[in-house]
Amino acid sequence: MAQMTMIQAITDAMRTELKNDENVLVFGEDVGQNGGVFRATEGLQDEFGEERVFDTPLAESGIGGLAVGLALQGYRPVPEIQFFGFVYEVMDSISGQLARMRYRSGGHHTAPVTIRSPFGGGVHTPELHADSLEGLIAQQPGIKVVIPSNPYDAKGLLISAIRDNDPVLFLEHMKLYRSFREEVPEEEYTVEIGKAEVKREGTDVTLISYGAMVHSSLKAAEELEKDGVSAEVIDLRTVSPIDIDTIIESVKKTNRVVVVQEAQRQAGVSANVVAEIQERAILHLEAPVLRVTAPDTVYSFSAAEEVWLPNHNDIVEKVNTVLNF
Repeated sequence: MAQMTMIQAITDAMRTELKNDENVLVFGEDVGQNGGVFRATEGLQDEFGEERVFDTPLAESGIGGLAVGLALQGYRPVPEIQFFGFVYEVMDSISGQLARMRYRSGGHHTAPVTIRSPFGGGVHTPELHADSLEGLIAQQPGIKVVIPSNPYDAKGLLISAIRDNDPVLFLEHMKLYRSFREEVPEEEYTVEIGKAEVKREGTDVTLISYGAMVHSSLKAAEELEKDGVSAEVIDLRTVSPIDIDTIIESVKKTNRVVVVQEAQRQAGVSANVVAEIQERAILHLEAPVLRVTAPDTVYSFSAAEEVWLPNHNDIVEKVNTVLNF
């Protein structure tokens, strides 16, 4: 075991798969000698050469097109979109091409592409860099959307994503890159895509979240415990497909639910979770399923983002509302 930050775990996962499979290619803006804007690919070009880890022009549409073509030729591309707020430039490659490849070819072709991209607030980035746009891709059938909350999951999920024969969007919350360390196996291992994890057992209310909001949910659970409230915390880890079974099992136990996301209220993932719970477990609910989200406005300028972003106090307030319903 080694103590790793999330960015180190992500680098280690790419190194592992570059060693394991000569068809794995890593490319994007400044990912070569510079090691990427967050140094996620630092040292990989020196180790594996310029033909397997290389820079691209500053054109997300070109990065997406290259990934499509390479996948059709038997490679396993791992392109980086430097910030996920720039995804609009590559949406046709993701939703129009990669996600449809297996279906439109009748199963003759697959698209084993893992698109990595940083996202998320709390680090005072410029405009368009912090947006949580996972809902755009989560509504598109044919592509998996993975969002780890910790180093251990990040390495195991990224290895699983690169080995997957279908496209995976792998989103990395910037605030989590270097915020803490934890033990991560130095050898290779995988974490199952599409499987949530119960991070904390509880009996009174279920908190469902993903990415950085998992940590806010855990902090809220600690605060609630001081008042005698036992909160169960579920880390979705994958927001498409969602692990409905784990969620419903928890709902049947606690009978109350709060869903937490950093994205705006109208953005989709939390609404989908709420709808699934209402359809599958409404008779187990003692109160409406409530949500903690950002407001339905464009992402705030950095000076105001701490006010705009949801936090653990917002979660505690919603829990108290469902408990007192």
